[in-house]
Amino acid sequence: MIAVAFMGSVVVSPLYPLYQRKFGFSEITLTLVYATYVVGNVAALLFFGQISDQVGRKRVSLPALALAVAGALVFVFAAGTAWLFVARLVFGVVAGILSGTGTAWLAEQYGESERPRATLVAATANLCGIALGPLLGGLLAEFAPQPLELPFLAYAVLAIVVAVAIARTPETRQPEVEHVGDLRLQARIGVPRDRIGAFAAPAVTGFVIFALAGLYFALVPGLLIRDLHQSSPAVGAAVIFEFGAFGVACTVLARGLGSRLAMTVGLGLLLPAVALVVSAQAAGSLPLLLGAASLAGVALALGYRGSLETVNRIAPDERRAEVVSSYYLACFVGNSVPVIGIGVLGAWSAPLTASIAFACTVALLSVAALVWQQLAGHAEPRPR
Repeated sequence: MIAVAFMGSVVVSPLYPLYQRKFGFSEITLTLVYATYVVGNVAALLFFGQISDQVGRKRVSLPALALAVAGALVFVFAAGTAWLFVARLVFGVVAGILSGTGTAWLAEQYGESERPRATLVAATANLCGIALGPLLGGLLAEFAPQPLELPFLAYAVLAIVVAVAIARTPETRQPEVEHVGDLRLQARIGVPRDRIGAFAAPAVTGFVIFALAGLYFALVPGLLIRDLHQSSPAVGAAVIFEFGAFGVACTVLARGLGSRLAMTVGLGLLLPAVALVVSAQAAGSLPLLLGAASLAGVALALGYRGSLETVNRIAPDERRAEVVSSYYLACFVGNSVPVIGIGVLGAWSAPLTASIAFACTVALLSVAALVWQQLAGHAEPRPR
């Protein structure tokens, strides 16, 4: 379920250039369409994250999967750019709800003694989804008829299959409320004052890691066409798949690496990863871009797992959900705001200039997070 939720968020990634040609929108509009997904993420995170705790996992999962099918159909019948905004918003809500619900459900299935394993499975499922989603979209767009319809129809069928499996899965959470009016939907987010220092480094890490992910999911397909003269949706899908596949492999193979070391290595790899992206764009080199994708995938896996584990370690038990939600908010903002910045700057100047500015920003934030991590590590509070 987690994998399918994140597949839905990136099936469209290799198809963006096709939509640009069909509807005639600009690079700035493309980045705004992409970022609309994050609006749905944040809304789900702030207001809907606690619903499955109150009504049970299945009662939330099945309607959210139905919403995923509806979002896919919006893409299928899209008659203009506005339809893309609606579909991206829907998929943002779906991913926000299903990722939290699925992670909690896995933790309950594995039990208290196996929580680290449940976290590893959830992270691996997330990365599998973002690797396989673009591959599904790109291959069907390249080799099957109806390139803007068939990928989403295939995704809808997959979501229905998962819904059937979820319907047959045992419930682990007994309902606390029976009526919609009794649901508690208040936003819960925040960091205790004595934990802000230790929270800053993993939060900045999440921001820059997901900023790099946003670059691949939103802008690399266009970069391939414009600068590398690769117009095939399958090629764009393959580059994004490589990014996600290296993330999956690294998550599994480096599972024994400590959280602080994983976060440090992830941040360190961001520097050569963004340098290779800029070099590939300047030289028009596909091999350089593939090298960048492999490094970026490893950086994503290590930085994401290390920073999330650090946040889990420093969060007090009584406010764990609020602290983790604050971390995910930093990730979601990082996934959208820099991408919009690249789109705007690229419209005002050369695309390569925008990429260089992005690389410099990521490098500065990575170094800042590394320095702050070292400073905060000596005074990191113990979880209560």
